[in-house]
Amino acid sequence: MTEKCPGGFDQVLLSGYLDRELTQGTFQRVQVHLADCEACRSVLDDLSRLREVTLSTKLLTPPDDQWRETPLTPSSRLFRRAGWGLVMIWGVWALAVAGYALWQFATGPERLLEKVCVFGGISGVLLLFLSVLMDRLRLARSDPYTRVQR
Repeated sequence: MTEKCPGGFDQVLLSGYLDRELTQGTFQRVQVHLADCEACRSVLDDLSRLREVTLSTKLLTPPDDQWRETPLTPSSRLFRRAGWGLVMIWGVWALAVAGYALWQFATGPERLLEKVCVFGGISGVLLLFLSVLMDRLRLARSDPYTRVQR
């Protein structure tokens, strides 16, 4: 458009005019220019139609039950399943430890079962963390939104 328009108005400036994001002086300058420039009015009409279509587009958001996070790779799925399995077993073992503690105090100082329960629980949590970390690292390489700031 800058080739056809001697005023040097571009789509960015016209888009700012359409969205009313220009300063008052620039807005008035563009308004005066549009009265005489058919090419810029045509571009402004196109931008206006595009804006209307964009604003009228409805985005369908999936229900909450469809936002499941599933592991991406077979190795992360394996770690995730093993991690949850160990955490579940650890929970059952934690109940068993409570009952077993009385017997253990009566028979001696050996605490092998408690060590196994603690190791199993910690291992399960670490495997879950590792599976999520693997997925995040895999996605980080191709994430187009890494430079987007909040």
